[in-house]
Amino acid sequence: MDRRVRRELGDFLRSRRERITPADVGLPAGARRRTPGLRREEVAQLAFISTEYYTRLEQARGPRPSREVLAQLARALRLSDAERDHLHHLAGAPPGPPPGPSREVRQSIVDLLRRLPEAAALVISATYEVIAWNELAAALMEDFSALPRRDRNLVRRAFLGPHPYGRRLYGVSDADAFARTSAQQLRAAAARYPGDPEVTGLVEELLAGSEEFARLWAAHDVAARPTLCKTFEHPLVGPVSVSCDVLDITDRDQRVVIYTAAPGSPSAEALRLLSVVGTQRMTVPG
Repeated sequence: MDRRVRRELGDFLRSRRERITPADVGLPAGARRRTPGLRREEVAQLAFISTEYYTRLEQARGPRPSREVLAQLARALRLSDAERDHLHHLAGAPPGPPPGPSREVRQSIVDLLRRLPEAAALVISATYEVIAWNELAAALMEDFSALPRRDRNLVRRAFLGPHPYGRRLYGVSDADAFARTSAQQLRAAAARYPGDPEVTGLVEELLAGSEEFARLWAAHDVAARPTLCKTFEHPLVGPVSVSCDVLDITDRDQRVVIYTAAPGSPSAEALRLLSVVGTQRMTVPG
């Protein structure tokens, strides 16, 4: 890389580092900081490289980073897909397939969720992490904004809990079928992202914590039949029967899940009530 390109790479890394807070990556804030964002040594730690090497990259003195190092930096700095591609191009190593499932939801999809006031809708990643949702989905299932990221993963919740009110996965009628399907889909995702530590870590956690998951994983099944109808057993409004439609976002390896009730049905009235009370069900005793 020539000096100009190295300087642009360093400037880009520094700008991304300065926009992230320690809380964003699960680090303590510590003593008062002289500069915004993360310290260089913190980025190096998150990227599994030496502080000296990372400092040289920011100061335009480092060698061309490898694809592995670029992937680690992109993950440490929480880069979007576009930023990740830009980082690779700056380093002279055009990006290959994404190292892990995308968690960046297009704004048009977020807007779509908001335009569905009578439907509970959410977006899940390739590993079943809930990464976007509308208000009715939060009222029907759970206030995802109040949960840490790890607890927004539906396959983890299906096998490891917690199970509020003693009901597996929000009391949904096909909870056991969902568990089987999610295990099969996760196996396919693990094959698509073999080098992603979050995917492999999730699989290892499930294998260690759930005999049911271990049994399903050992079957090596990767095909599943979708469930078109299901019933949520809600602690406030009772059973809510819905149709389930899934739209694939192929370029992001994500899915939009939309739950709707038949017009004029008791379940439609239950959803209407939930749209009014919102997430107040969290205070309902189990």
